[in-house]
Amino acid sequence: MNTPLLTEIEHFLAETGRSEAQFCRAIGNGRLFERLRATGKRGKPGRVWPETEAQVRGFMISERKGKAA
Repeated sequence: MNTPLLTEIEHFLAETGRSEAQFCRAIGNGRLFERLRATGKRGKPGRVWPETEAQVRGFMISERKGKAA
């Protein structure tokens, strides 16, 4: 199951040519993809804390800005 955050990350990885492992190391969260792809109760995606989501989005924004500069 794809969540909006997982879809955004996959697009980012395609843009940058990074692997999932490189992305996880860069943000310091080795289980991020596991959690995003997990299916919990009633088929809902696994839980990702709002702080983690903000960190991931912030990282992608800063990487895109750095690449554009």
